[in-house]
Amino acid sequence: MKARSQFSSIPTKHFRPSGTQRNALSWTKTSVLRELERLADRRVRAKMAYFSVNVPKALGISAPLLHALAKRIGRDHRLAQQLWATGVHEARILATLIGQSKKVTAREMERWVRDFDSWDVVDAACCYLYAHAKPAWSKAMAWSRRPEEFVKRASFSLIAYLSYKDKFAPDARFVKFLRVIEREAHDERNFVKKAVNWALRNIGKRNVPLNRAAIHAAEKIRQQGSPAARWIAADALRELKSAAVETRLRRKTA
Repeated sequence: MKARSQFSSIPTKHFRPSGTQRNALSWTKTSVLRELERLADRRVRAKMAYFSVNVPKALGISAPLLHALAKRIGRDHRLAQQLWATGVHEARILATLIGQSKKVTAREMERWVRDFDSWDVVDAACCYLYAHAKPAWSKAMAWSRRPEEFVKRASFSLIAYLSYKDKFAPDARFVKFLRVIEREAHDERNFVKKAVNWALRNIGKRNVPLNRAAIHAAEKIRQQGSPAARWIAADALRELKSAAVETRLRRKTA
């Protein structure tokens, strides 16, 4: 199941950079930053604001080029930590691509989440690094109550990815999170409400019982009456009740 992010150029297919043992080069923070400078494009940098990415330390590098570089580097969690600490936008996205989920700790997630300042870094971290990390579920729950816009987005972005990446999570976990979605559906901030909607839709596309539960949650959200709640509910119900989703779910259970 693919995730339809409302704001994302982050590919949702599985990303598997080659292992560090295959590297022809021994990459360091310095060599990676040098390569990022080489790949920088002023035209890409100029277009970032159009895609609602407004960050001070950005070079302007397209997502395909960052993914290609990540494959050349391979998985290297220590290097990912060093790149994150630079504060350079593209270095941080690259860090999410080469980091190792099994080495991610709750403490590190808390350190990184304080630095979140754009939707694309949030979604890359949730998709490629956090969705397979052990603390994923506990952090999604905790961050849903945080006031910071990008921290809260991370909560719902992470659930959106978990809804199709975590193959073994019981339905009860997602049903519990539907209550969180109902609670936070009043938030009018653009990056939050779109992530809330995204999580709701993805939960409802996981299987037939969760589809029914998500539709019920969306109907309750619609009754809240706020502009954000009405938009979240209308958009989610349109997709979750669609013939395409119903057909897909029937095929999954056949």
